[in-house]
Amino acid sequence: MRKTFSSIGNYIGTIIDFFYPTFQKYMTLQIFKYGLAGTANLLFDWFLYFLIYNYVLQHEMLNLGIVTLSSHIAAMTIKMPIVLISGFLLQKYVTYSSSNLRGRIQLFRYTTVFLINLVINYIGLKILVDRLDLWPTPSNMIVSILTIFISYFSQKHYTFKTQPDNTKE
Repeated sequence: MRKTFSSIGNYIGTIIDFFYPTFQKYMTLQIFKYGLAGTANLLFDWFLYFLIYNYVLQHEMLNLGIVTLSSHIAAMTIKMPIVLISGFLLQKYVTYSSSNLRGRIQLFRYTTVFLINLVINYIGLKILVDRLDLWPTPSNMIVSILTIFISYFSQKHYTFKTQPDNTKE
């Protein structure tokens, strides 16, 4: 499975490399790859949220027996594991393919950063939707954009950092 993901990542990386020369005087290749992979995952996130909120939950609360989730929070919760996996695979095999940390360490760290962003998303949705009465889908987009910056620096310097002596943690 790892070989398949690596091959797909290399293929996507080759396509991205083709378009990079146009942008090379404005940003590094890694930022360019992060931007494209992250944008693809962000658009996937927004699309999933929209589908789940509007068509799966149909704007209805989700009663889980012991707790009832508002539809905008339930949609965020349902999409979370899917977006976690797709984002991790894109960042691991496209953007940070040269990282020499073990995959399980990367996944743990990626999940940690993802959960921090999830808390920020939760708080942001509660404020924008419940307090400011904005629509859920645009509110999700606003909060997602705010977390992009946290994610980039966290992924680069924590999740997928390269060990200087080529040892793996």
